[in-house]
Amino acid sequence: PGNAVDVAVAGDYAYVADKGGLRIVDVSDLTAPTEVGFYDTPGLAWDVAVAGDYAYVADGWGGGLHIVDVSDPAAPTEVGFYDTPGYAQAVAVAGDYAYVADYRGVLRIVDVSDPAHPAEVGFYDAPEYAYGVAVAGDYAYVAAGNGGLRIVDVSDPAHPSEAGFYDTPAYDVAVAGD
Repeated sequence: PGNAVDVAVAGDYAYVADKGGLRIVDVSDLTAPTEVGFYDTPGLAWDVAVAGDYAYVADGWGGGLHIVDVSDPAAPTEVGFYDTPGYAQAVAVAGDYAYVADYRGVLRIVDVSDPAHPAEVGFYDAPEYAYGVAVAGDYAYVAAGNGGLRIVDVSDPAHPSEAGFYDTPAYDVAVAGD
């Protein structure tokens, strides 16, 4: 019913950020997908990443990063929140960290090892804006609009540093292999 802007799939469920919140859709029968749960975020849900029993929602202005327990897809419950200073546009999760593209040119690195108490541990200022983010190994790939694709070494999350750059307008990013 909202504006679907991102989807993450894990197991038999699709997790949809639809600007109104997080929708959980059972896709075990591809011919008859069925919504089984909904979590209403206070902002505009722009992006979602799923890891284990948690969905991480980038929720726009004032929305920040919401951590939602989806172990019971019919009853998603927020367990943690980190209020990013900017506009939480995108999120990727790897290990104990959530990487939030915070729009105004900043990649926020948030420790989510305790989902109830997320805390920022580092940040990287990208030129232009931070629209999208993907993480592979020790690197975060930041789509920085007209600022290009920024490759950030996050091996030390408290001190991320740019490792490379490709000059192209970039508004979203995905990584596979090399």
